[in-house]
Amino acid sequence: MATPQQDGGQWDMLCALIEKYGIVPKSVMPETFSSSASRELNKFLNLKLRHNAVILRELVANKASDEELSQAKDKMLNEIYKMLSYSLGEPVDQFDFEYRDKDSNYHIERGITPKEFFDKYVGIDLNDYVSLINSPTADKPFDKTYTIEMLGNVEGGRQVKHLNLEMDELKNLAIKQLESGETVWFGSDVGQSSDSKKGIMDTRLYAPDELFSTDLSLSKSERLDYGESLMTHAMVITGVDLVDGYPTKWKVENSWGEKPGNKGYFVMSDEWMNEFVYQFVINKKYLSEEQLQAQKQEPTVLDPWDPMGALA
Repeated sequence: MATPQQDGGQWDMLCALIEKYGIVPKSVMPETFSSSASRELNKFLNLKLRHNAVILRELVANKASDEELSQAKDKMLNEIYKMLSYSLGEPVDQFDFEYRDKDSNYHIERGITPKEFFDKYVGIDLNDYVSLINSPTADKPFDKTYTIEMLGNVEGGRQVKHLNLEMDELKNLAIKQLESGETVWFGSDVGQSSDSKKGIMDTRLYAPDELFSTDLSLSKSERLDYGESLMTHAMVITGVDLVDGYPTKWKVENSWGEKPGNKGYFVMSDEWMNEFVYQFVINKKYLSEEQLQAQKQEPTVLDPWDPMGALA
């Protein structure tokens, strides 16, 4: 009951939702207070889930039938849906889509569903994109695939699956994708050595070792193994600064509105990426033949609490 639910998710979870339900333009479901600042919503959702847990455990203790438990669960899920709808807006079944084409001709399509909208106007094959991680821990050899026990959000939906690669391989793939004009979704530990107001993520930003006159260093693998770091937030890389072919810093678009950073954009040093970035989503067409074959392997199942199962 420490964390009944939490914000965020995994790339494959997003794909599973889109494949089942589709998407809508932002104008159809505009931002609400809770969609961009979800702390209070999460607090009350967790309170409600703990409240429900008390009721369910009492029912079980009092020898309630399976039917009674099922009815109680359905009632609880309806109440959770109501809370989410109040806070985020109720998902639409159909909507009218109005737009002007590149020649300024007006178009309207009435009664389109979110799934029809995605298929017709987005048309991306989500199976073209794969999750790649950098987890340099002893329990996860490179060039192997991994999944996490009990991690998923759609019954019968796609499996969360990661291919573990060396960091230099990940960066080279990210550069290829950026140079082709496509941004890169990534997961990182955003709170480490970063300034959200200035929009800077750099390992040299603070010097706590000097402040306390003591050694506070841990390697990337040690941070993962000892609970000092894990994925906490997903963002998008929109650019890279290359000097003699090597990256020095990266341009990042955050999702916290326009106040943080430079109108919502951050600068991430290459060293910060090495230390605190754990996941990229890359189009398979940029992978080498060896990487493609490695990605097809049956994944090793990790424990539910593994840091690579954290929700970004």
